[in-house]
Amino acid sequence: MKRLSQLTVIIMIMLFQQKIYAQKTAAANESSQYTIENCVNEFDLTKATKTKSGYQYWFADKKFTEENTLKMSIVEPGKSTHAPHHHPEEEFFYILEGKASFYLDGNTVEVGANTSLYCPPNSEHGISNAGDKDLKYLVIKKDLR
Repeated sequence: MKRLSQLTVIIMIMLFQQKIYAQKTAAANESSQYTIENCVNEFDLTKATKTKSGYQYWFADKKFTEENTLKMSIVEPGKSTHAPHHHPEEEFFYILEGKASFYLDGNTVEVGANTSLYCPPNSEHGISNAGDKDLKYLVIKKDLR
């Protein structure tokens, strides 16, 4: 009986130490994930993804960030990234260049550079290029993991 008690204590100590080690390892991996090299991301068209309407470039995707994502979309004249849609995440668009047609819950407005557009959670929204030059805008979205 005494040996069984000792064995139980030893197993409990080993499990506790293993848990502490796993927590320390996870914390070390988390803190080493971010470096000055991977926290600075300069736009590079050769690394952009071609889409049916132009290009998209992820500055920070959901694999890298803890909560928010940031991408740049470049949309050719007369095109849109997709039809109006909705999702549970809120989303911001920030127009860098060009002219955008912004649709939100049945209303449409045309806007230009240096304009921010907010899409509340579950709102039906969409954006398209309303100009004769490329539309370039940032998309900031909260990832609901």
